[in-house]
Amino acid sequence: MRFLPALTRAAAVGVAAILGATTLTACGSDSAGSADNPYNLVQPGVLRAGTLTDAPPNVYLKDGRFTGFDNDLLVAVADKLGLTVEFVGTDFSALLAQVGNRKFDVGSSSITITEARKKTVDFGNGYDFGYFGLDVPAGSPLTSFDQLPGKRVVVVQGTVQDDYATGKGLDPVRVPDYNGAINQLKAGTADAWIAPAEIGEKTAADSGGKITVAAKELSPAPTAYAFAKGNDTLREALNKALDEVIADGTWTRLQEQYYPGRPIPADFTPGSGDVSAPAAS
Repeated sequence: MRFLPALTRAAAVGVAAILGATTLTACGSDSAGSADNPYNLVQPGVLRAGTLTDAPPNVYLKDGRFTGFDNDLLVAVADKLGLTVEFVGTDFSALLAQVGNRKFDVGSSSITITEARKKTVDFGNGYDFGYFGLDVPAGSPLTSFDQLPGKRVVVVQGTVQDDYATGKGLDPVRVPDYNGAINQLKAGTADAWIAPAEIGEKTAADSGGKITVAAKELSPAPTAYAFAKGNDTLREALNKALDEVIADGTWTRLQEQYYPGRPIPADFTPGSGDVSAPAAS
């Protein structure tokens, strides 16, 4: 990889209970694993993935099914290894810790790679790039990120947008999920929401004119799936399978499906960088 520069929580819990009613057991080894469980999975043959329910088009729940670019890509990657994916909804603020303690085999939620997060989990190769979006209530005078000092800015706790706001010297209001941020904008209790741009754009489009996107800027790092530290066998296998779905056109097809018309930065290459994605049709 090269990279230079609405459902309620109750619904999520219900779906998680249906999809995830298995007894969690700790993996006993970070080596190659046993013959029936070579990837050190919580359940042999099943890739248990922690994800979100409320962040379209990246990760979300639709008609009782987890979908979105990240999740559909993970299903295609897992299929190359003969694995079935079991998605379970959670809050982003808890996701990396849950991956780290092996509640989940992998985290799937447009997770931006940062040095701080590397202390908790390991990352696979980057599969997508991202932009920060600045969502504001309709009629707001805000037009750029530079205007945020002194404003009431909402972020989802633990996200890279939270890190961005803190790094800019803001004192953001932290909420546990995207619906919480959206509700603050609609209620007028926040001046702005720093969001993943694609999610922010979808939110604005679905808001009935109550929310608009004022600005966006490229995130400095790619997004990747997260793994428990030391589970190199699984991470390396998924990296290889990711290259395969990039080469066979699946990655390009999903980009077109979920982000139609979005330009891909010239200096971004998904996966290991050893394969090329077919051009969009």
